[in-house]
Amino acid sequence: MVPQTSRHHFETFLTLLALQPGVLVQVKAAQGSVPREAGAWMAVFDTTLVGTVGGGHLEYDAIAKARELLGSRPALPATLRFALGPALGQCCGGVVELRFEVVSKQDIHRLDQQLQPASSPVALFGGGHVGHAIAAVLSSLPFALTWIDSRDGVFPDGITGEHSDPVEGAVRSLVPESAVLIMSFSHAEDLEVVAACLMRQRAKADLPYIGLIGSKTKWATFRSRLQARGFTSDELVHVTCPIGVPGIEGKAPEVIAIAVAAQLLQVVSGR
Repeated sequence: MVPQTSRHHFETFLTLLALQPGVLVQVKAAQGSVPREAGAWMAVFDTTLVGTVGGGHLEYDAIAKARELLGSRPALPATLRFALGPALGQCCGGVVELRFEVVSKQDIHRLDQQLQPASSPVALFGGGHVGHAIAAVLSSLPFALTWIDSRDGVFPDGITGEHSDPVEGAVRSLVPESAVLIMSFSHAEDLEVVAACLMRQRAKADLPYIGLIGSKTKWATFRSRLQARGFTSDELVHVTCPIGVPGIEGKAPEVIAIAVAAQLLQVVSGR
C-alpha cells in the first residue's frame, strides 16, 4: 500500500537520488496507536530529508540509523522494531517496524513504480486570486490538478493550465471521479460550468464533488436558474455552495484555500 503523499515530495526524492545515494525508510508494519501508517516513507540524504515517518523521537532515531547505514552501504535492507513507549519518549503506545534500504540512481525506475503516489483528480475552473491560492495548497497534497480558464495569461509561470473557450466545454473531457471547483471571473461562466457538470453527472454520475464558490444568496439565484433549465432538486443536491469546511469565516484567498482543501480531503476519505 502507498499512503497519501504529495507528488512534490516524490519528485524531489527522485531528483535528489539522481545526484547522490540515500536511504529509503519505510513503515513496514504498524500496530496500535502510531503516527504514520504502513507504507509511509522518508528519504534520508547526507544533509537533506524528504517525507516523514511520523516525527518525534522515532524519526530522530530513524534518521540517525539511516545516516549510519548510508556511511556503510550494506547490500541488504535492514528492519528495526520501535516500541513507542517511555524508551522513545513517545506515549502513542504502538509498535512500528521500519525498513531501511540504501538506494541510488540505479533504483530510480523501480522506486518510480513502487512509490508512485496515489492522487485524486481535481478540476479547478478559474485563475483568479482564490484559484491561485487553492492551486498552491493542493500542490502539497495528494491531488492531481487540472486548472482551466477561458482567459489567456492567468496562470503563474511554470504552470501549464488549460485554455477553454467556452470554459464549460472542458467539462466533457474531465478525468472520471474528478472533484470540481468552480470560481471563474464571471457568474455567467460559473453557471454554465455548473450546468455542464450536472449534465455530465446526469449521464455518467462520475463527479463526486461539484463545488461552487459564493454565498448562500448566489446559490439561491443559481438554483432557481438551474431549476428553470430542468434540473431537479435531487440533481442540485450534488452542488456544494458555499465551498469549504464549515466554521471558517475568513474570506482571504489563503483562508478559503485551506478550508476547501480540507473539504476535498473529507470527500476523498469518504470515498
